[in-house]
Amino acid sequence: MIDTFQTVVYKLLELLESNDSPQVITNPNFSIAGDRTAGETLRLINTTFLIALCGDHHPAASEAREYLQRKSRADQWGEIAGFYLEAILAIENEISLLSANNPQTASRLDQLARQIEQGKDNTPQQLVELFWSFFHPEATGIWGQEESRIAALRDKRKIRITESNLNPLTDPARQVLFTSNALLTLPSENTSLDELNIDASLRKELTKVRQEAQIYWYDHPIQIGVEPEKNEVLYGLIGLQEALDYELQQGHLNEGDQLTCLLSVSVTHTGLHSLAREYLTTELQRGHSLPDLRIFVFTEDNCQDLIREVLAPAARHYLGAENAEEKLHVFGVDGAYGRHYTFLKAIAALWNVLIEPQIKATFKIDLDQVFPQEVLRESTGMSAFEHLKSPLWGALGLDSNDQTVELGMIAGALVNEDDIQRDLFTPDVSFPPSDRDFSLDEWVFFSQLPQALTTEAEMMTRYDNDEFDGQNSCIQRVHVTGGTNGILVESLKRFRPFTPSFIGRAEDQAYILSTMADSDPKLGYLHQSGLIMRHDKQAFAQEAIQAAQVGKLIGDYERILYFSAYARAINHDLHLIKDYLDPFTGSFISYIPTTLTLLRFALKAEALFEAGQYQLGEEFIDLGSQRISQAMEFANTRLERQYQLERGGWALYYETLLALEKGLHEGDPFAEDLRQKAKTLVSELKIQFENSSSSSD
Repeated sequence: MIDTFQTVVYKLLELLESNDSPQVITNPNFSIAGDRTAGETLRLINTTFLIALCGDHHPAASEAREYLQRKSRADQWGEIAGFYLEAILAIENEISLLSANNPQTASRLDQLARQIEQGKDNTPQQLVELFWSFFHPEATGIWGQEESRIAALRDKRKIRITESNLNPLTDPARQVLFTSNALLTLPSENTSLDELNIDASLRKELTKVRQEAQIYWYDHPIQIGVEPEKNEVLYGLIGLQEALDYELQQGHLNEGDQLTCLLSVSVTHTGLHSLAREYLTTELQRGHSLPDLRIFVFTEDNCQDLIREVLAPAARHYLGAENAEEKLHVFGVDGAYGRHYTFLKAIAALWNVLIEPQIKATFKIDLDQVFPQEVLRESTGMSAFEHLKSPLWGALGLDSNDQTVELGMIAGALVNEDDIQRDLFTPDVSFPPSDRDFSLDEWVFFSQLPQALTTEAEMMTRYDNDEFDGQNSCIQRVHVTGGTNGILVESLKRFRPFTPSFIGRAEDQAYILSTMADSDPKLGYLHQSGLIMRHDKQAFAQEAIQAAQVGKLIGDYERILYFSAYARAINHDLHLIKDYLDPFTGSFISYIPTTLTLLRFALKAEALFEAGQYQLGEEFIDLGSQRISQAMEFANTRLERQYQLERGGWALYYETLLALEKGLHEGDPFAEDLRQKAKTLVSELKIQFENSSSSSD
């Protein structure tokens, strides 16, 4: 197997070089006179890794390994060169076990090697699909077959309704807890703190925090002190207020009705913990009119207060749970995306039991998205809140395998701001042309194709025909986005879904994985056709997006390692899980996760250097080598245990809430006392605007 893999890698590098891609791969120079720049050295280290993967098929392979060994002993480059040496061993180990562990994937490797050795004249599309057949099979067979693949996927996702929800939502403003996450980071390095419109005390603290190492990475976090028009929290909440104004105009709300909106606050640096609430409160109170929103802000400290004063005492009292506080630590907002994403769902169950019993569901929005109410009404005949009243949310049905599915979750879709004037039902990810040029890393992984397929097949399905009428039949969603989705409180209590805290990318798609082990019926997402939010991130968050570019790229590689290991922790037969999640979500669950991740990483680094982006390439390799090394170690040694611990923690959380609910129903004074403590804690988290009440009721 190793020799076959080395043949494939060498042919790939040879092919890339022949297509006017980097000459350095096939003609490396390990002994340039004089000093190299840091970027030139890192590029050569990265190149030697690619060459070494070719084994004896590349004439410079032996010299490349020696160069890496030499650099691994150097003070300046030792850790990075050592990372690449370990990467070679990890790949060779994974490939050597293919025949025994996964004969089907091993067969695909053999077939790929034979086909490229034959040297047939292939179009660029055919060539790239040959390599995908082994590295990324989910992307194959889509080009030229788009319509048939869309139809087939819709047929696979079809749900035949057997029982509608007899008690659907009737008053979303009163019954739905709207949630979102506020992600905060430092101002740009190029920004002088003296220029920011913030208090002197905050400026002083930010100076200290700038000396800290970053601990978490998000796609486009809010830079503290950014102009109000670029502040995602303000943008999203103002958009939500405008959506409420429209509902009021349409007669869907009563004058004076308020919607409850809960924000979790996550930060990229430890020192921002103590600054987050003050900063957000100041920004929200600074002259913004949000009269119909009751806004509650939860930091990690607030979550721990609820655990210590309410949840842990209840768990000990009713369930005899030992180490309750430690086990319930899963309930919180600090960390990777998975942690606060689960919190924003799970909090609805606590709110229902202890704060406001009328809350029947939670619905998460992203703050760079807004409801385009007038367009929704014109295109679908319904406003956003009318979509949330669907009797299919909570319905039962049968999937294509006659498995019973409870549609306890709901998912909408997105349309980009630039596209909405053309048509509300314009996919935010479209099929790329088959004659496009491919960057180096896209020869082994190209997620845009399966993503475009699932976007069209799932998100763009309209209930306007006999096949999918939105009453007797609908689509079950697998591909969902981070916002525009919700879950019923009763489904939370029964199925107890969660995204593990180690998931830092696609936390929305990981959420349903936790329910796939042994539930009957299965928990599923209703595709609510026409529930579409306008995605505006390109309009106001360019600087934040640019600043987070490298972190986001690396998160995509971690995603393959974590999703693959997580899926195995749930069911060692990956075929069963991938059959359900393919083609897009399943793309990141690989039979060769280590090989795919490391090869993608090295080819992407080379592509950055080839494009002349040396500073970006340096940052990419420096940060990527650290994070990928840590991710590999965690995925291989600790991930499964962590998943089981968190599963137990969430089970305890929901059992505790059920025990409290029972105690309250029976008039137990202990439960009543804990409810009052919870209400007091929560009331203190409400943002106070002029003339607003301090009560959470």
